[in-house]
Amino acid sequence: MAERKKYIEVEIPLISDSVRVLGTFENLKDKTIKLDLTRRMRGKGLTITFKIFQNEKKLVAIPKKMELVKAYIRRVMRKRTDYVEDSFLAHCSDIQTIVKPLLITRKKVSRVVRKNLRNTCKEFLLEYLKERSYNEICYELLEGSLQKTLLPKLKKIYPLSFCDLRIFETKELEKVDIQKEVNMGKKGEIEIPQEDTEENPEEVEEEKEEVEEEKEEKPKKSKVKKNQKEDD
Repeated sequence: MAERKKYIEVEIPLISDSVRVLGTFENLKDKTIKLDLTRRMRGKGLTITFKIFQNEKKLVAIPKKMELVKAYIRRVMRKRTDYVEDSFLAHCSDIQTIVKPLLITRKKVSRVVRKNLRNTCKEFLLEYLKERSYNEICYELLEGSLQKTLLPKLKKIYPLSFCDLRIFETKELEKVDIQKEVNMGKKGEIEIPQEDTEENPEEVEEEKEEVEEEKEEKPKKSKVKKNQKEDD
């Protein structure tokens, strides 16, 4: 007789929490669950895909992919700015990962500046990741400490309004030390940073300029329509 499905508690050490998943103990192993952490991150749109592993007599979910929500990215992007994207393989101290950073400048920049930002970001991340384990990087991304370390390096090239990893994932999750992940989660819940809601003076001035320009353009359009009517 087939084992009856029931709600089973699955521990998530990364966020020091657990979820109830419907299924059997055997069937849930190696399955994935996707959580939207936007509320927990206080405004930052982030989804994490976890893979379920067996740890002794319990089920544990380990992050497989961390991704920024597209709606959140559209919200942080503004007019008259440039964005810099990249995608490359990076080695942590234990496994290989896929890294896709996203940088947004405060104003339009030249191709040379974008290339410089991209190369500097890649060089920094390659060196930074190889000295830390995959688990440590996941915790740092959630805390925001990695982003805070990267941002000053890039601001020397050009001021940025946004700096983060759009996607961070691995296809070698089986090589991760599950017990180490559980022990890191037992240290206590990590501090979730509040989203920076303070308005940048430069960005505020840019928005005012855009509004004023739009107001100036509207009368011009109306004058053109009037002239067209008179010609008719």
